Amino acid sequence: MANMQTSNHPVLIACSHGTSSAEGQAAVNRLRDEMQALRPELDIREAYVDVQEPDLPSVVAALPDGPAVIVPLLLSVGYHVKVDIAEAVRSRPGTFAAAPLGPDPRLAALLQLRLEEAGVKEGDAVVLAAAGSSDACAAVDVEELAGQLGELRTGEITVGYGASARPSVPEAVAQAQEGGAAPAVASYLLAPGYFHDQLAKAGGSVVSAPLLPSASLAEIALARYDAAAGRLEAPDPGRDCGRACRPLVEVCARP
Repeated sequence: MANMQTSNHPVLIACSHGTSSAEGQAAVNRLRDEMQALRPELDIREAYVDVQEPDLPSVVAALPDGPAVIVPLLLSVGYHVKVDIAEAVRSRPGTFAAAPLGPDPRLAALLQLRLEEAGVKEGDAVVLAAAGSSDACAAVDVEELAGQLGELRTGEITVGYGASARPSVPEAVAQAQEGGAAPAVASYLLAPGYFHDQLAKAGGSVVSAPLLPSASLAEIALARYDAAAGRLEAPDPGRDCGRACRPLVEVCARP
């Protein structure tokens, strides 16, 4: 149950993609519970951009007076950040968007932990399997995360996508396997669900578990909230953020 908003703390809307997987739903619910346990003074509300209810527009429309921050429980910038969440921000004065969870060195460390748990050695080749997006900034986010993971490993890392971008995960596995053993697949996904299930069909030697559950995800989400709540202003969408994708997109969606 959401807490009553205090005058000192904007409402935090924890907005995830949504999934029909009961296991995936439970993992995201646990993430919100961990966020609430870390910050009991906050009014944390759930919302989704697809599949599940309550949908984000309804949650924003029902907010009390005062500021609110939408925290995307998503791993990169993409359609849902640039369209769904951006529209929700525009629909209500005093509503702001935080940055998505990734990229972040803590996510790379968590991926490395998941690979170790799956028995993958430091020098083994790995395919970093992301959900995928047609947005240029989403690809830059994933490549940046791959670089962060590369600082923790000696083996080759190839990026593959579940949808909307190339190479696909099976293509990346085939590429990494040329002349050698099948690579491991590092699941760069928050929770169990359709995309994670597909990774087992990609031909890798093993598939690591999704990122959740992990307390570090709650810490990252709250850090994104704190950064946005401390600013409470919309960024200039025409600014040059300095990221490699900026020349490829009309507006910058990162706070």
